[in-house]
Amino acid sequence: MLQIQEPKSPLEIVHMDWVTALPPKRDRSYNACLVLVDRYSKTPMFLPCHKEDTAMDTAKIIWNKVIRHTGVFQSIISDRDPKFISALWTNLHTLFGTKLSFSTACHPKADGLAERMIEKLEGIIRVFCAFGL
Repeated sequence: MLQIQEPKSPLEIVHMDWVTALPPKRDRSYNACLVLVDRYSKTPMFLPCHKEDTAMDTAKIIWNKVIRHTGVFQSIISDRDPKFISALWTNLHTLFGTKLSFSTACHPKADGLAERMIEKLEGIIRVFCAFGL
């Protein structure tokens, strides 16, 4: 089991996962959401994206929407999604000096923060879809 150290400041350790089972759209708008959760404050960040995004696309989204404004994380915890274990992603973390930790996919005990936040987000999306909002 992955041993996770408790952070001493915000955005030191971030949990990351995807929501891809979003309702289909007719146009080419966003069809997925990258979820980042700060382990210190439990604050979620929901970044709209596309299921088809590559590791480079994902890195650009995180850079432009988060890191550019907050600085580089010390550690990122994610499941073993192919985008997160690609050579590009690994090289980016080496360059930034960020520690990558991998959990088992959909395993709430290892990456519970992101998994619980995704459950909440999916519930909210269902309500919006049910009422046509």
